[in-house]
Amino acid sequence: MKQFLVAALLLTAATAGYGQCEKKTVLSASKTDHLAADSSVQQSNEGVIIIEFDKTTFSVNPPNESPLTGKVNSFTCDWPTPYKVGKTQLKVTLINAQGESQNFTVTIEGKAGKVILYAVMDDQPDQKIRLIADKFGEKM
Repeated sequence: MKQFLVAALLLTAATAGYGQCEKKTVLSASKTDHLAADSSVQQSNEGVIIIEFDKTTFSVNPPNESPLTGKVNSFTCDWPTPYKVGKTQLKVTLINAQGESQNFTVTIEGKAGKVILYAVMDDQPDQKIRLIADKFGEKM
């Protein structure tokens, strides 16, 4: 009986984590850090930034700037504890208001009570953008 209960709990947790990966997700942060290759902070910008994504689309709404929208080229997702512990990695192509495109690798990782997003432009791998999420969850 105990084995059945453990199996049922594990199956429920796996399904919940997978279910997160199938939904539109929103992340908001109140500060954007620009990091150097050694992860030292080169610049910080205050202001709420909102990122929304699913398996096919990705959008960035920075403060006082035009939004960036684009498509997801690859998507991996594993959250054993939905929206708290896990990792999503996306390869995205974002297009700015002038129609210019940039390719990014975006990693969102949840651990130790924090969810952190890192974005790296493919043509500038020594520079990272870091967002520590104030909110991270399913878009309602």
